Amino acid sequence: MNTLHLSREETARAAELLRQGGLVGIPTETVYGLGANGLDGEAVSRIFAAKGRPQDNPLILHIPGPEWLERYCQNIPQTAYRLAEAFWPGPLTMILPRKSMVPDAVTAGLDTVGMRCPSHPVCRAILLAADVPVAAPSGNTSGRPSPTTAADMAEDMDGKIDAIVDGGPCSVGVESTIVDLTCTPPRLLRPGGVTLEQLEQVLGQVAVDPAVTRLMGAGERPRAPGMKYRHYAPKAPVTVVAGAGETSAAYIAAHAAPGDGVICFDEFASQFPQQVVRTVGPARDTEEQARHIFQALRAFDHTQVTAIWAQCPDSRGLGLAVANRLNKAAGFQIISV
Repeated sequence: MNTLHLSREETARAAELLRQGGLVGIPTETVYGLGANGLDGEAVSRIFAAKGRPQDNPLILHIPGPEWLERYCQNIPQTAYRLAEAFWPGPLTMILPRKSMVPDAVTAGLDTVGMRCPSHPVCRAILLAADVPVAAPSGNTSGRPSPTTAADMAEDMDGKIDAIVDGGPCSVGVESTIVDLTCTPPRLLRPGGVTLEQLEQVLGQVAVDPAVTRLMGAGERPRAPGMKYRHYAPKAPVTVVAGAGETSAAYIAAHAAPGDGVICFDEFASQFPQQVVRTVGPARDTEEQARHIFQALRAFDHTQVTAIWAQCPDSRGLGLAVANRLNKAAGFQIISV
């Protein structure tokens, strides 16, 4: 597998690999994505094989700008363009009615498709050079923590894909927000880099899908990536402890066994002298926590820990996305204190 960097020639090479049906790891501002030509159903099917991804888990199409929406979507509401003006390029995915040219492999057979315009300059250069929409879920083995560096992605995808473009660490660190614009009111399907509060400033009322805070049932069909299955999970089981920082830290300190893993806010690290600690940033800095949460979860797979405890931020702002990723990693095994 090739690791490509930032030169114009290698950007062009990555774009050509995508046009020819190859699989390319691409940097975005959220996480690294596993990209394929989103109009090539055979190439898209290789994404599922490389990741071990369930076939009913739909993908997102990445495009260079809102002017591309009409190529692949129909009956586009004005709210889509209002959101694009506010948040694109950026970490926001909109669910819209699809046109027939979008393969079923992308949408898991749904009549809708997720559309996103990423802001990472390397990703944007590749999209423009490829001149095709790029289907790209997170570039990890299905169920594992998402990759936020090229090295993380190589750990999971070496030997399975054609190339990885190294664009440096991801600046947001959690996947894009997904909002469904095919219903009234619009529905938040996955919290991410654009907060619920920011969406409400543009859209007014926004419903929050129950799957944000619980596991979907076996018979429920996901309308967007990451809704149904256990995600972001390291090998050791995770228990999330929700509550005020001092209270959750005290609970973990009282219940974690020596040698257990602990994910905590910076100011509480000294409370766990007998545990393996990974910090994610100050308790009040959810942007920092978002940048580091997947790295912290991944780090424990290189240790001998058999259990992981995690402090959880509250649901304000970007904290909703961080809490969602932790709760999914734990299979919604949550202790409130």
